[in-house]
Amino acid sequence: MAKIYISLGSNIEPIRYLKAALVDLDKHFESLELSSVFESEAVGFDGTNFLNMVVAAETQLSIEQVVATFKQIEQDHGRVTGAKKFAARTLDLDLLLYDNVVCDLPVVLPRGEILYNAFVLWPLAEIAPTLIHPVAGSSYQDLWNQYDKAQQNLWPIEFDWSA
Repeated sequence: MAKIYISLGSNIEPIRYLKAALVDLDKHFESLELSSVFESEAVGFDGTNFLNMVVAAETQLSIEQVVATFKQIEQDHGRVTGAKKFAARTLDLDLLLYDNVVCDLPVVLPRGEILYNAFVLWPLAEIAPTLIHPVAGSSYQDLWNQYDKAQQNLWPIEFDWSA
């Protein structure tokens, strides 16, 4: 079983779509562990605030199968294929880590935004504080402690979900 970490984000009916994504992830993956949910300002465009979180899970699927599953879940919940990168969205699922795999294909792992987006790093540090980034060589808690928190505004919010 591979341990994976998934970034979830939404800024269109975000509570609805995060809950729907968690239901679907629970159907496809095992042993879900959820971070807190964080609200953050849109990055890269003017838009409504996003809700973001990180989920850890276990899977027997390959990286390709995991990514395809994420794309299907996004599409099932109204994500438009081929939409602009920096735009409002119902749901965004990104594979952050697949065990300690470092690769460029079929996706870049570990995902680069771990190191520069607070809305990914903070929740990842929350659920995997002692896990070591396979390229940077530091724990996610250390990376978060060193992160310039003035770069992005985000804050935890109340969120209730149970499988």
